Amino acid sequence: MATIRTTAETLTVTLTRAEKVLGLLRDLEVPLSAVRSVEVVPDGLAAARGLRAPGLGLPGRRLIGTWRRRGTRTLVSVRRGEPAVRIGLAGQRFDTVLVSGADTADVAASLTAAVPSGR
Repeated sequence: MATIRTTAETLTVTLTRAEKVLGLLRDLEVPLSAVRSVEVVPDGLAAARGLRAPGLGLPGRRLIGTWRRRGTRTLVSVRRGEPAVRIGLAGQRFDTVLVSGADTADVAASLTAAVPSGR
């Protein structure tokens, strides 16, 4: 399962080996100044929008990869029945990160506290 960590200056999304292979992805590291929004969504599967390109989609169970909509790219790693944290980014390879996990509320709270004010 992907993990999200923050330092004083960066946000890091670390993927498992399986997520990297199945989603054709790599770990993501962006400056905290690129974070525009943070929210918890109750169902990560329902929150993933667009077309998978590239990645793995097991309908109703698991989504891993890049989801594209007109003008946006989203890094997705979500599972059925798990809430997810959605992170909006500016000026990065991905416009949004959508990652599920058991502690999404804690991740969102710590990320919101770490992001520089003025958003």
